[in-house]
Amino acid sequence: MLPKAPAPQAILEAALYVDDLDAAEDFYGGVLGLECIQKVANRHVFFRCGPAVVLLFNATETVNPPGNPRLPVPPHGAQGAGHICFAQPRDALLEMRDRLRAAGVEIEAEFDWPHGPRSVYFRDPAGNSVEIAEPHLWSA
Repeated sequence: MLPKAPAPQAILEAALYVDDLDAAEDFYGGVLGLECIQKVANRHVFFRCGPAVVLLFNATETVNPPGNPRLPVPPHGAQGAGHICFAQPRDALLEMRDRLRAAGVEIEAEFDWPHGPRSVYFRDPAGNSVEIAEPHLWSA
């Protein structure tokens, strides 16, 4: 039997894998307006999103063993498109949808869920599925 432990209370960071860090930086920083907080050429670019961080990695680099013994982050990566969902109130979500369209980003889907919240789906330059939804999407 496993010992009891409290469950995690929030997501601190989420990772997506991209093949072009410059395009990812332009998209997440320039189009979505997230604040870039760290970049290591050809390896990663990180963005602040509220209290969390969006990590964008070059998967061909992160599968390699760590080069710094003081930071022994295990190798990681993914193949194929990932998914991330950002939260915005409806008015801001609709403004962002219009901004995306103005930037030439195709909206793949936009609808209201049966319980009311709206979602907008599109792709980042690496093909990852990106969603913006109203914050109450997962409210009980």
